[in-house]
Amino acid sequence: MGKTTGFLEFKRKTEGYLPVEERTKNYKEFTQPLKAEELKEQGARCMNCGIPFCHSGCPLGNLIPDFNDAVYEGNWEKASHLLHSTNNFPEFTGRLCPAPCEEACVLGINEDPVSIENIEKNIVETAFSNGYIKAMPPKIRTGKKVAVIGSGPSGLAAAQQLNRAGHQVTVFERDEKVGGLLRFGIPDFKLEKTIIDRRITLLEEEGIQFKTGAHVGVNIDANDIKENHDAVVLCGGATIRRNLPIEGADLKGVVQAMDFLPQNNRRVSNLKVTGESITAKGKDVIVIGGGDTGSDCIGTSRRQGANSIQNFEIMPMATKDRPENQPWPFWPMRLRESTSHKEGVERHFSIMTKRFLGNDNGELIGLETVEVSWEYKGGRMQLVEKEGSSKIWNCNLALLALGFTGSENTLAKSFGLTFDNRGNIAAEES
Repeated sequence: MGKTTGFLEFKRKTEGYLPVEERTKNYKEFTQPLKAEELKEQGARCMNCGIPFCHSGCPLGNLIPDFNDAVYEGNWEKASHLLHSTNNFPEFTGRLCPAPCEEACVLGINEDPVSIENIEKNIVETAFSNGYIKAMPPKIRTGKKVAVIGSGPSGLAAAQQLNRAGHQVTVFERDEKVGGLLRFGIPDFKLEKTIIDRRITLLEEEGIQFKTGAHVGVNIDANDIKENHDAVVLCGGATIRRNLPIEGADLKGVVQAMDFLPQNNRRVSNLKVTGESITAKGKDVIVIGGGDTGSDCIGTSRRQGANSIQNFEIMPMATKDRPENQPWPFWPMRLRESTSHKEGVERHFSIMTKRFLGNDNGELIGLETVEVSWEYKGGRMQLVEKEGSSKIWNCNLALLALGFTGSENTLAKSFGLTFDNRGNIAAEES
């Protein structure tokens, strides 16, 4: 490493944010990047570890110490090359990844970890600005044709890798624009859609073809796909939402997060919105679910002008420090506060929704909850309701952000695939 004592000389510093009252007036990204010299200092904090555990923390195996050192040296082109050698789209991960690499950082044992994710984002943005990232069409074609079904992050990565191997790749997307969850699930204040479009332009220049409005198994025959391609890659994602099957779940105003968020993204991008309008404007909103999707619902509701926002999480509130049973370098279940949380929400933990309450018109007007605890009984953790803790909350928009249970059946069945007892596509026995 070029600066072996950087971790002793410099403190962790990450990009700043616009004030809440300013950034919530629109859906634009609101980060304020560090200056080049500040980024150089952050790269210098990398410790030249004997065993860089950040590698094991990163699902992609990014060459983190190497690109950190290149940033310290001011060699952004080299840093971009190193980053792209393991990561197809660092402009996405640099904005959206929860950064498990930082939780595995050796420096994080005693100090604040290296700001790896922020460095990654600045590498790719600097590289784009300086023209280092160019289309890389293959020099030789194999003559093989591959169909990739789905244009979310996995579909785009598969398409890029297969195309660079020399195959002719066509991506089929059922929506009218490419991007999948990146475009229709992630709010623009986390990922502006011009970032996606910039990358799609490069992929097209590399020779990848995109067909939108192509719903395989609905308006595109799967047999035609198989007959005209040598291989098919299914990248449809896990899109079946988890429901909350309790009394009143069918009331008007009980909405799935993945109906609410895509509709708003369409409005922001001036795309066609179908179905009845869903808005948090002037409403008392309760977001049920404490994950990233719930956080996105909070930030979107705030920008739409919600009257109040509450967030319910059935799990107990985690500690801010690393739990003893989740030692370094493992990913710790600690209390995290997103930028959306900081924009204004009341968070409630160990709380379970019992029923939704409606008026004579079938409209949501409130819900009932009960406090819960998790107790170890019969060899497993069980949910126990706290007696006398029932409470009624005013609410006329409840957003269900409860995760996903698997993939839709249409795509797999259209190719004659079967499912195992867990609902996954059954694999051939080796």
